[in-house]
Amino acid sequence: MNTAEIRYWELDRVGRGMESWKRERPDIDCSGKAVVGRILHLHDIILRAVDRVLAQHGLKYPTYAVLATIRVSGHPYRMSPGELLSTLLLSSGGLSNLLRRMEKDGLIRRMADKRDGRGVIVELTEAGIAAADASMADHAAVERELCACLPPELHETIARGLGTMIAVAER
Repeated sequence: MNTAEIRYWELDRVGRGMESWKRERPDIDCSGKAVVGRILHLHDIILRAVDRVLAQHGLKYPTYAVLATIRVSGHPYRMSPGELLSTLLLSSGGLSNLLRRMEKDGLIRRMADKRDGRGVIVELTEAGIAAADASMADHAAVERELCACLPPELHETIARGLGTMIAVAER
């Protein structure tokens, strides 16, 4: 079999696992694993690749995600924790702990929200802006590298399909 004929999706660990399910529990439709199982496996692969690239900047993905999210919000590079939670894949407690560490590291400062005396605003410091700016191109490059194995004409189709799955699952 030449490389062009290899059906990689049948050789990966999810494909092998599905074959076991079909053999041992043919009464259960395990077809969802073809997508969901691969998304879960890919999540780990992607995070490892992203963290390897971000390590060059002294960052891990959760810290980078906060920095980049606030950076692309535009000047003056401020967001409320609620706004951050609506865009990041973190729990409220996880974000609070992360912001505490980031403030200690000098990447952000937290201040009272002048619009809401009970609220807090998270603002990038100069060091936070510099860290975001230094790492964003490398992060985007590793994402492109991870997608490079797919034909470009599939990128939009896959993105749309995954977006639909997310939108429906979050309802």
